[in-house]
Amino acid sequence: MKLKLTVIATAVLISNIAYAQSEKDIEVIVVKGQYLSINESNSIKTPTPIIDVPQSLSIFTADQISERGITSIGQMIDYTPGVNNSQGEGHRDSIVFRGNRSTADFYIDGNRDDVQYYRALYNVEQVEILRGPNALLFGRGGTGGILNRVSKKAQVGENFNAYKASLNSFGGFNLELDSNFDTSNTSSIRINAMYESLENDRDFFDGERYGFNPTAHLELSDNTTVDVSYEYVNHQRFIDRGIPTGTDGRPVEALKDIVFADPKNNYHELEAHIFRANIAHQFTDNIKGNFSAFYGDYDKVYANFYASDYDQNTNIVELDGYIDNTVRDNLILSSNMIAEFQTGNFEHTLIVGADFVQTNSDQNRFNPVFSSTVDDREFFIASRPISLRGFTGVNASGESFTTDFTDLNDDTRVGLDVFSLYLQDEIEISENLDIIIGARFDSFDIEVFNAVPSSLETRSRKDEQVSPRAGIIYKPQENVSIYASYSESFLPRSGEQFANINGSNNQLDPDTFANQEIGIKWDFADGLSLTAALFENEQSSPQVADNDPSTLDIIDSEISGFELQLAGQVTDAWSVSFNYSTLDGEIVDRNGGTGRSPREVPESNISIWNTYQINDVMGLGLGATYQDESFIDNSNTAILPSYTRVDASAYYDVSDTMRIQLNVENLTDRLYYPNSHSTHQATVAAPFNARLSIIGAF
Repeated sequence: MKLKLTVIATAVLISNIAYAQSEKDIEVIVVKGQYLSINESNSIKTPTPIIDVPQSLSIFTADQISERGITSIGQMIDYTPGVNNSQGEGHRDSIVFRGNRSTADFYIDGNRDDVQYYRALYNVEQVEILRGPNALLFGRGGTGGILNRVSKKAQVGENFNAYKASLNSFGGFNLELDSNFDTSNTSSIRINAMYESLENDRDFFDGERYGFNPTAHLELSDNTTVDVSYEYVNHQRFIDRGIPTGTDGRPVEALKDIVFADPKNNYHELEAHIFRANIAHQFTDNIKGNFSAFYGDYDKVYANFYASDYDQNTNIVELDGYIDNTVRDNLILSSNMIAEFQTGNFEHTLIVGADFVQTNSDQNRFNPVFSSTVDDREFFIASRPISLRGFTGVNASGESFTTDFTDLNDDTRVGLDVFSLYLQDEIEISENLDIIIGARFDSFDIEVFNAVPSSLETRSRKDEQVSPRAGIIYKPQENVSIYASYSESFLPRSGEQFANINGSNNQLDPDTFANQEIGIKWDFADGLSLTAALFENEQSSPQVADNDPSTLDIIDSEISGFELQLAGQVTDAWSVSFNYSTLDGEIVDRNGGTGRSPREVPESNISIWNTYQINDVMGLGLGATYQDESFIDNSNTAILPSYTRVDASAYYDVSDTMRIQLNVENLTDRLYYPNSHSTHQATVAAPFNARLSIIGAF
């Protein structure tokens, strides 16, 4: 308690520094027309201001990420309407987009980034969160939304070195470097690098990750530019899948300090090599072309034991587990042409594009075999710690056992080829009226070899799907737009990770999803904007089975809701971001039954973040996020309680090139359970956590 009071008192004395060159960078980006500013989105691929996009979206810039002390995608989701976090089994980003749970709808610079892992933010210029189906520009998936990271690029005419060093109250720390320098009048190199030592309040937790991302920019002529990038990712961490629920369906508070895991065999390891290249050419004043190539090589393993059942009367917990390996490579070739022209009185912004995706993905899973049960499950007394240490332990009956991951559960070798064509036309009918029409054709060709010795077989399926999009935008005045849109998306029955085509799944057509949305966007003051939207989705997605969290069920649901965003400068000193969303979801049984609610769809989410500039060198931040009660399972028997968390920050500019910053998460030290994976795996949130950072440039 004394430490907390000291840290809180210190908060009023210290603060955070944005990079010395931040404002300059933003000006350069806007002037060069790369559409990475807060006013325009990179994800939509055309030079369209956000106010003219008939869709809800949110943007976090690099400055906002730094000032709020955001270190993970999950922290952004806490302050975004219409979306919430899922647990992701403790080893991956997992987002519920408007009621649709996804671990694959992630992109970097518009390229699919579908391997399951936690994504770092050290090399990010901004993060764009688009809600509603997005198959027109992004292809399969994107049912409830997508998240796109825009990476930092080398800048010609800029020479700077920026750094960030942080230490949190659990003992974790991270270091970041951002260095840009010219190599000629027409070329430059930028290097982003990071190292992070991971630590939190939970037993056994540790980990580290580091990333290295050099980029190069070359201006071949006044009309042609080339950007190339290589990123190395290495990430290791302990996996904690939370605590069980009790007879009342809620997480058992008495178990909050117990980690239901093996300290030696709950881990995640990822190594990735990612290459990106982009060529942009201005053919004429009105025609621009882009070609990009992306190649990612991923090697991932995660091993874990977790609570699969719990008897509160006897305090006996059942543990299950598995070790899962994925080796994947993605090759993505994309090209598009953007043309602005006029026909009669109508002005057009036409985008025509094509994508080719080739994925090879090998994955296998081994279950443990306990010597005491000759099965993959065993029972333990729920005590701290659980009596399981590196393949040995004592069960609830006092019997010693050994175990190892020796039972091959599945082993699949997947080859995937996707070819896509898309066309979209933004038509300005008049100064006040725009319409958008478009469609995308996808050919999805998958072949899965089942390498399990007892059931060797090869199955394949080819799906061809057209995804339409239409929107209308009415602007009664330049700073107000009223829009309506309709769009569709689809997901092949192989699911997000391509492993579920065997059996009857290969006989089923892809799931299609429809979204209808109406909304208003109002930039009613300089730097202050309001967005409101009503929407309705019909969707179907693979979700964790209630009775076996290691398998998936296909769940059909109907989701309707309302979103509200208010963001910007209220005064010269005070900026605010307010977000509200309400969701109403219903599971639609394939046999016609209804009545249940989809898992992890809270009725209401509210968040607010305020920043107040006290003087030229000092500022304070205060925010809160509220998440309503929701169900952990689709059977509606287990519940995540509602919660409110308060966060704060303070910053002080020591000089023009150095800032000291304090960020505090969970200021009131609230015990809460933010998300889950299945019935007996509710995440225990971190208590009060302070992060002290020094950010600067040299």
